Formats: sequence, C-alpha cells, structure tokens
Amino acid sequence: MPKIDIRRPHNLPLDQARAVVEKVATRMREKFDMQSQWEGDTLRFSRSGVSGAIAVAPQAVHVTAELGLMLSPLKGMVEQEIRRKLDEYFGDAA
Repeated sequence: MPKIDIRRPHNLPLDQARAVVEKVATRMREKFDMQSQWEGDTLRFSRSGVSGAIAVAPQAVHVTAELGLMLSPLKGMVEQEIRRKLDEYFGDAA
C-alpha cells in the first residue's frame, strides 16, 4: 500500500501547533468522516481506505499515512493537498 511521509518545520509553541493540528482534524472529521484520537502529542486518524498519524513536536510536524487500494492512484494528489494545508496552517518556518 502506498505510504505518505511528510515532515514540516514550524516556529509555533507546542501547544499552538497542537491546536492547529486539532483544527485540521476537526475539518477532516467534517469533510471526510474521518475518525481521530490523540495519543500524547500524536493525532491518529483513520477512515475506510486511509490511516495515519500527525505527530506534533516542538519544531516540526510529521504526517504519515497509508493509503488503501482504492486511494492508491490518488497518492500524488493527496500528498500535494497535505503539503498545501501544512503551508496554509503553519506558514513559513525557519
């Protein structure tokens, strides 16, 4: 199964970075019927055809996901959308 692995540096305090990820998770729940749950500073998410995690660290966010067979052909598009959202929510980082 195709895997996505993206690291994005950020300059936010940990609690603010985590709040941003929670905002993204809320949007994912509304738009894609995605289930999510925090485990420490890692948000685990899943729905039919995809599962993954967003780990929030002091200077970076790490997104990993595994796509099922139905979403495999869309890997490039999904990865591009994740990168776009990370840019939108975390802005320019050093």
